[in-house]
Amino acid sequence: VGHTSPKRTMITSLTSNSCQVLQPLQVKDDVLKFQQLPLGMQSLARCNASSAAAGLRCRDGVRCFTRPLKDSATAAGVAATAASQQAAATDAAAQSHWVQRTVTLQNHRRSCHVITHKLLAELPELAEFEVGLANLFILHTSASLTINENASPDVPLDLNDALDRLVPEGSHYRHLDEGYDDMPAHVKSSLMGPSLTVPVAKGRLALGTWQGIYLNEHRNHGGARSIIITIQGQKRADGRR
Repeated sequence: VGHTSPKRTMITSLTSNSCQVLQPLQVKDDVLKFQQLPLGMQSLARCNASSAAAGLRCRDGVRCFTRPLKDSATAAGVAATAASQQAAATDAAAQSHWVQRTVTLQNHRRSCHVITHKLLAELPELAEFEVGLANLFILHTSASLTINENASPDVPLDLNDALDRLVPEGSHYRHLDEGYDDMPAHVKSSLMGPSLTVPVAKGRLALGTWQGIYLNEHRNHGGARSIIITIQGQKRADGRR
């Protein structure tokens, strides 16, 4: 693009669907530059026609024209406004956001169950987060959560068998009011734990390739189980899902 005289502004924009000038880039030596984000290159002939109608000049797909600036302060003010808007957008993206949801899972038989996909189906907002943490908390004292292998169907079964050997049923417990399976369920729940914290990265739970989230049902007839999921983090700057 050619030189401009002092107190003149040069505005450039990439050829796209129109000849509009959208985004100020910088001011240097009284030259104010604008760039339109490319939405797909169009034929130069169409650009030339639009530019000619507006009294503009095109060279190699770049449209250029000049107009007087009142003074350098005007150019600096425009650039400062653009910088401020950019900073505000960056700050907004960096703000901490929260999502909380209760997921209720219908009755599962007594065993360990991989429920990762069931939880993700109830969390479409997860895709909006660039980075963060997800906390999962089960609202029961006779079921628990853990993370373990998601590939072999034998692993959940073996894990449940191991828990049964560690905490067998029997009449040696004081608390027998709710059946022989109840007190062992409380012990297993404390051993395995009621909550998990999983990192969030680029809209996904950052689990390992072979890791899955387990619901461990410790009762013979536990009924529906509710899990509160809380996500805290920074959303994607581009707003994508």
